[in-house]
Amino acid sequence: CVCVCMYVCIYIYIYACMHACSELDGNDCTKASAQSCGECIQVGEKCGWCTFENFLKQGESKSTRCDEVEALIKKGCPNGTIENPRGSVTVNQNKPVTNRKKDVAQTADQITQIQPQKLTLNLRAGKLIKFIKVDYYPVAYSQLYFSMKDDLENVKNLGTDLMKEMQTITSDFRIGFGSFVEKTVMPYISTTPAKLLNPCTADQNCTSPFSYKNVLKLTKNGAEFNKLVSKQQISGNLDSPEGGFDAIMQVAVCGEQIGWRNVTRLLVFSTDAGFHFAGDGKLGGIVLPNDGKCHLKDNMYTMSHYYDYPSIAHLVQKLSDNNIQTIFAVTEEFQSVYKELKNLIPKSAVGTLSSNSSNVIKLIIDAYNSLSSEVILENSKLPEGVSISYVSHCKNGVSETGDNGRKCSNISIGDEVSFDVAITAKGCPSHGKSETIKIKPLGFNEEVVIVLNFICECECHDNGVANSDKCHFGNGTFECGACRCNEGRIGRVCECSKDDVRTEDLDANCRMDNGTDICSNNGDCICGTCECKKRDNPEERYEGKFCECDNFNCDRSNNKLCGGHGQCVCRVCVCDTNYTGSACDCSLDTQSCVASNGQICNGRGTCECGVCKCTDQKFQGPTCEICPTCPGVCTEHKACVQCRAFQTGEFKDTCQEKCSYFNLAIVDKKEDLPQPNSQPYLTHCKERDANDCWFFFTYSTGNDTVQVYVVKDPECPAGPDIIPIVAGLVAGIVLIGLALLLIWKLLMIIHDRREFAKFEKEKMNAKWDAQENPIYKSPINKFQNPSYGRKGGAL
Repeated sequence: CVCVCMYVCIYIYIYACMHACSELDGNDCTKASAQSCGECIQVGEKCGWCTFENFLKQGESKSTRCDEVEALIKKGCPNGTIENPRGSVTVNQNKPVTNRKKDVAQTADQITQIQPQKLTLNLRAGKLIKFIKVDYYPVAYSQLYFSMKDDLENVKNLGTDLMKEMQTITSDFRIGFGSFVEKTVMPYISTTPAKLLNPCTADQNCTSPFSYKNVLKLTKNGAEFNKLVSKQQISGNLDSPEGGFDAIMQVAVCGEQIGWRNVTRLLVFSTDAGFHFAGDGKLGGIVLPNDGKCHLKDNMYTMSHYYDYPSIAHLVQKLSDNNIQTIFAVTEEFQSVYKELKNLIPKSAVGTLSSNSSNVIKLIIDAYNSLSSEVILENSKLPEGVSISYVSHCKNGVSETGDNGRKCSNISIGDEVSFDVAITAKGCPSHGKSETIKIKPLGFNEEVVIVLNFICECECHDNGVANSDKCHFGNGTFECGACRCNEGRIGRVCECSKDDVRTEDLDANCRMDNGTDICSNNGDCICGTCECKKRDNPEERYEGKFCECDNFNCDRSNNKLCGGHGQCVCRVCVCDTNYTGSACDCSLDTQSCVASNGQICNGRGTCECGVCKCTDQKFQGPTCEICPTCPGVCTEHKACVQCRAFQTGEFKDTCQEKCSYFNLAIVDKKEDLPQPNSQPYLTHCKERDANDCWFFFTYSTGNDTVQVYVVKDPECPAGPDIIPIVAGLVAGIVLIGLALLLIWKLLMIIHDRREFAKFEKEKMNAKWDAQENPIYKSPINKFQNPSYGRKGGAL
């Protein structure tokens, strides 16, 4: 076996809480109907219990004392009387981590990997703890068998060569050696006497077959390793798979014989063949499952013929329990098989072994670096009702949750990684005792031990008075402001036995005005007293002796209870200051009714519930300032401005009486008028008088005065120039007449020319003589006898 050591430290932050660290539904505390403070605080970490004796109102049950802290304060429970115990973290052992010093050899006893080492958590809240990365890591190496007969020469100097390589990266190094072949029964090996002595061919000298033997205990002496390796002889078996799993199991569990120290360990498993596993032993008649115990006697495994091969799951458990990490150094042919095995064994690696094992050292170094660059957290079995989750904070600020929250990869010596660990308890264990869990990096020996103490009762529980007179003649214990009833007793003060519930006599006390409804159908009659039902919404509740009142059935405004400006008390709104009305929707504040001129509702209405009610029907709008049918400011004051500034207009005779309500100022030109925004409520006006002249003025109100500025000279249009108009009209008429005459003359010329051309054409087409009558026809016709004048012939 070869052993190399390096220590890794990680900072771990642990947060613990009772029940759930996630957000609780706001109703969980009230839905639980807790009857005591202890029951209440186990519902959730937000739940508190009011110990104020006079907290409960008539009709409310004891469970009303259990609610979220903010809700209890809102209901009137004094802050100092709320039981809400918080958890705590006590660091019992906090030895600082050790960083490796260069050129200084440090043993495992001198190095601390994890800080702190032990904690005590009182579960209902939590705190943070930590630990860093130093150097120290263990390795073990195991091999050889018949099919690797050429490998011994290559590994004879492995001890000293590997030690030189590892000393460059670790301060402490030990090396050991073991070998395995197969179970010594048929059909795995030949049991003939000759083959038991020499399983190889006649020309080869092999040692007798064996299952597993530990050749060299872990040591710092590399030369001794070389010496013992050089003395080894190969052996052989019949089938292809080998009994390597038996060897791994013995290496894992035989710590004293192997020489494992209390440090992290690495096992290098080298082979060029497959493996047997649980169930294969039936071929040799071996049916007993592997017991996972050490059976080395004189460094030889003596129970291979008795126990079956271990299963993969069994190996995973033992390797994890003993903090052993495995490197499978196998040939190319079996790479795929052992890579699948690697996926089942945490913190393991697979390397390709050359056909003659010449690259063993390089393979070990590479695999070692790969394993040491990853840290994976694991925890021991959790108590019932307790769960744990991790968040990793790795290099370069990378954080992961879920399954990846347990590990950090690609880290090197000196890198710092941390983990947030959340421990959640759903309630108190039935036995009420403390529990212990352990968290450690996979493959490391050191661990964080966490003792869990569960907060199951409030502090006020210890001050309870048993058989108190406050609990109906001693039928309960008065604690935390309420009675915890003895067995068989119920009620707010344990005033009734369970057998008395719902009897006719007691029900009569729960009917209002001798009615038929018990507790107004809003509660249960418990021992002659109404205990009101709870609502899904913890803010809503029934109250009163007969549960006849509630705080959620009042008038609403804008879909808000009491308009959002009051409280519902026994189905009646009690309004806040400056609000009134059945739904508190009537505001007494008149600020919203102030118009732009500073008057309430522009002086044309009344302010009711913060809204203007216009008394003048012509006006409307939120402040009665809009008048769609009214003339504008300019038109309204036009006549008065005319009579005051120009002594004209309809009010010129009564100007003094009707138009003295404003101050008048005359300016020379329009540019001298006040500009916009220079005065409050300023309006620019342009109006026309009876002479079609435009006059300009401004009208502004402010400080209870009206100011008017007027341009002294109106702008009147100039009179028309008659001569150019008359001359233009005459010239136009003449020009139009000439144009019409010319057009008529042109049309006549065109017509005459067309008629003459037509006459000439007809003349040329005539074919009769002028001396003959073209319509006369002679009555005489001439014909020639065809035989007349024929000469000679006979008849």
